[in-house]
Amino acid sequence: MRTIFYILQKEFTQIFRNKSMLPIMFVMPIVQLLVLSFAATFEMKNIKIHIVDMDKTPQSRAMISKFKGSKFYSIINYADAYKIAENDLKTNKADVILQIPQYFERDLMKEDKASVQLTINAINGSAAGLINAYTFSIIKDFNSNILMDNYGQKIEMPIQINSSFWYNPQLDYKTYMVPGILVLLVTIIGLFLSAMNVVREKEIGTIEQINVTPIHKYQFIAGKLIPFWFIAMFELAFGLLIAKLIFTLPVLGNVGIVFTVAAVYILAVLGIGLLISTITNTQQQAMFIAWFFMVVFLLMSGLFTPIESMPNWAQQINIINPIAYFIKVIRMVLLKGSGFSDILPEFFSLVVYAFAVLTLAVRLYKKRN
Repeated sequence: MRTIFYILQKEFTQIFRNKSMLPIMFVMPIVQLLVLSFAATFEMKNIKIHIVDMDKTPQSRAMISKFKGSKFYSIINYADAYKIAENDLKTNKADVILQIPQYFERDLMKEDKASVQLTINAINGSAAGLINAYTFSIIKDFNSNILMDNYGQKIEMPIQINSSFWYNPQLDYKTYMVPGILVLLVTIIGLFLSAMNVVREKEIGTIEQINVTPIHKYQFIAGKLIPFWFIAMFELAFGLLIAKLIFTLPVLGNVGIVFTVAAVYILAVLGIGLLISTITNTQQQAMFIAWFFMVVFLLMSGLFTPIESMPNWAQQINIINPIAYFIKVIRMVLLKGSGFSDILPEFFSLVVYAFAVLTLAVRLYKKRN
């Protein structure tokens, strides 16, 4: 134990002596949290709409005013010809074209029906779906106003739907994203720094000196990994404080559960980093392999898209994705107030994962003593 303490003392001294690493460990994660929490959102705002009004009547202007009054739309141009608007759509100056045909008001008054045309840029399928839903909602509201004007009373729908949104009543996307981004930051610290730490000893040639010392393999590995465990736990605590103060993140559950699961999760991530460092010879190789696993695990973790919407084979592969377990746990505890019994399957999965990956990494690490 005394030997591990001296190794830890040496590692912490080396970490804090490296002035270029300190901003990477303590400043960049906070900057990423602040930036990504605002940028990583699927909410559609400032939708660029091009209006082609070929009718120019009070009714067509009433419909246009609906889009003017919406906080989601920004009218970039008006045109008399569809070709002009189509060119804006092709050059990404517009996201959607609303074409109001000639005789729009006449058809509404005489035939009680009229049509408009929507052309949506659907390169991004999810964004196009949201634009379509928002636009239909505005047109539906316009229809309700016409019925009110014509019949003098509001036409009630046969089935009334009242929605109640649990755990995120304001539908604020930051409330959903911030816990996942916290997991991302902790993972970056644990995976990348641990992956490069041991392999750095190989690059500068000190690994041979360590191999001939009486230090046992478990002492050397513990001394290398424990500092990053403490740093990652500190990053999580500081990130939660920032999330609470700046993003007013609701903390409905026991924070102790989050840190208990985080303690095991970070061991699993450190184990992956150690495993990478044992099979690589340079920091560049370690960085590329760590980045490969990071990207795959992150995209399949449920941070941006629900795991349930993935193909069945992808959901099966996700069993070996530790990020998916921790993101699910931190969202359940912070946003739903889940107790320890509710996250037991994820917790024990991480325990098994951490034990397996650390055991494999230690066995693969070669030390002659």
